[in-house]
Amino acid sequence: MESYKYGIAGEEEEGEEARENGGGSDVVLGVDGGATSTVCVCLPLIPVWDPQSSLPDPLPVLSRAVGGCSNYNSVGENAAKATLEQVLSEALTKSGSDRSAVHAVCLGVSGVNHPTDQEMILNWIREMFPSHVKIYVQNDAVAALASGTLGKLHGCVLVAGTGCIALGFSEDGKEARAAGGGPILGDWGSGYGIAAQALTAVIRAYDGRGSPTMLTSRILKALGLSSPEEIIGWTYTDQSWARIAALVPEVVSCAEDGDQIAHEILVDAVNELAIAVKAVIERLCLCGEDRSGSFPVVMVGGVLESNKSWDIGKEVIKYIQKLYPGAHPIRPKVEPAIGAALLACNFLMKESQRNKHG
Repeated sequence: MESYKYGIAGEEEEGEEARENGGGSDVVLGVDGGATSTVCVCLPLIPVWDPQSSLPDPLPVLSRAVGGCSNYNSVGENAAKATLEQVLSEALTKSGSDRSAVHAVCLGVSGVNHPTDQEMILNWIREMFPSHVKIYVQNDAVAALASGTLGKLHGCVLVAGTGCIALGFSEDGKEARAAGGGPILGDWGSGYGIAAQALTAVIRAYDGRGSPTMLTSRILKALGLSSPEEIIGWTYTDQSWARIAALVPEVVSCAEDGDQIAHEILVDAVNELAIAVKAVIERLCLCGEDRSGSFPVVMVGGVLESNKSWDIGKEVIKYIQKLYPGAHPIRPKVEPAIGAALLACNFLMKESQRNKHG
């Protein structure tokens, strides 16, 4: 999402902000690593924290650092590792903290789909910190969920940006996910999926396999090209997912102006996103046996932003609430990186409680 309730100081104010909030004190780091960008925030450690209690407003965010893509499936292991190391180091430097002050790091990273992915990233980050630092590695959707629930892992999150995934947790800790396999495996509700279908529609219209569409002129103008033939070269020169997904606003604009092909692409995206959420809800029985139980559905990502009259996120919620009246949509008031930092506090608290009673 573009705006959040809990802001931080501007770049020029971060050093002073860190000092005022005790930048040299115990801290946690939260990372949101996506297919487009990677964000790291540094928060003071909250030793005892109840997810149901209210948080300080504004949150005492000590620093924030931004880097490029950290999905190793997209940019490779070396580039992904370098990006994570960069944002972690930069956030610490801006906060006025050193690595010994860190109690926990929680990384929510796109492309973490298996324990081997977690182990790989854990090994990368383990080298950066003293042995006492707890390191937690999750899929970026987990951080996104926590940004809406303020650290409580319950309910479902739908992330739809460059990529897309639905993920959820039941009250008893069971986890389920749907989609999130990347464009080759059919994440057609993602920004990449929407834009790729639009590019395909332009080529089909050009060679006679499809109907004419205003997507042709809009996309050519956006890319500074003169002919649909040039789209082929543009596409394969650099196949990064974010570069393709950046064309989504053109598709939305055409749909709003009455283009039927663009409209159908967005309808297909809504259906894809909604059935991913539905799959998670059903597998975890979040709606209860009578199918009317209340549960949060956290909505995160540029594709779901509600700044257009053709509102993909709104249409997905309408679809879901017809099936599950108790679904409660949440647009987070904090960004996913802060969700990851709150998770770090929550995980530490749970470990402390287990140790006390264990």
